[in-house]
Amino acid sequence: MSEIVIYQVEEGQTTLEVQLEKDTVWLNQAQMAELFGRERSVITKHLGNVFREGELNKKSNVQNMHIANSDRPVAFYNLDVIISVGYRVKSQRGTQFRQWATRILREHLVKGYTLNEQRLREEGAKFREMQKTIDLLSRTLANHELVTATGRDVLQVITDYAYALATLDRYDHGTLAIEKTSGPASFMLEYEEAISIVHAMKGDFDGLFGQEKDQGFKSALGAVYQTFDGKDVYPTVEEKSANLLYFIVKNHAFTDGNKRIAAAIFIYFLAGNGVLYRPDGSKRLADNALVALTLLIAEGRPEEKDTIVKVIVNLINRSND
Repeated sequence: MSEIVIYQVEEGQTTLEVQLEKDTVWLNQAQMAELFGRERSVITKHLGNVFREGELNKKSNVQNMHIANSDRPVAFYNLDVIISVGYRVKSQRGTQFRQWATRILREHLVKGYTLNEQRLREEGAKFREMQKTIDLLSRTLANHELVTATGRDVLQVITDYAYALATLDRYDHGTLAIEKTSGPASFMLEYEEAISIVHAMKGDFDGLFGQEKDQGFKSALGAVYQTFDGKDVYPTVEEKSANLLYFIVKNHAFTDGNKRIAAAIFIYFLAGNGVLYRPDGSKRLADNALVALTLLIAEGRPEEKDTIVKVIVNLINRSND
């Protein structure tokens, strides 16, 4: 399955949403032009030379995918092609990107396919023992006549902490995964509707709040609806909403208010898809949890995106239990 990781050049002025799939990274021509600081026509010329001269095989190094605001599939090129074009245009950014991509791919492989088995066995035994203790306490409170209002509060605390501990354990062992989602999103949030929400918020905040600097907000909205090889990159409501929150925060599309806007759009998107509240009317995510997650994204490093998104998705899913 394809993932998206954020790459930011060292000068900090250019941010790219990089596809990570099939043990390599992928950029399209427009992204390469932005990365290398060259005209699109220059990139097109060098790509043609790479394949025409037989340096690389086009069929095995190019994939077509659908992206937002495009009526037809767009060609994406893997790391080998990106490196070749970078050498040809003599771009220092090409070397920086290669080093970054190599590190990201190495981390992806290590996290995805290797675990310290001895540590896993030892930590797993301790964790199972802890779970047994928590289960015993939960059953005792649930079955005992002590389940008064106070008893229910204690039971809820124990249950909530058990889930938190389990999540931390999976994080430590690299086994944190997305589970128990609500299925595909039925509600599609268009730019015009989303920006009207931002405009409606301006009355509550002063100064430059909600003033767009670039197309980053529109890009964030489109990114969650991307497809790759005919399949949604983010196939479920929870994955789309978590990535929407992430992209709006990280794209810094507004002069002021990026985190507040991201949180508001995130809530609106969840509501539009009918998953903002539990069946009993209570919030799926507490206010302080939303604040913490938004700040986590703002402070997180680009290579931590996948883990942060999984945490957000699982916190939304938690409310389905």
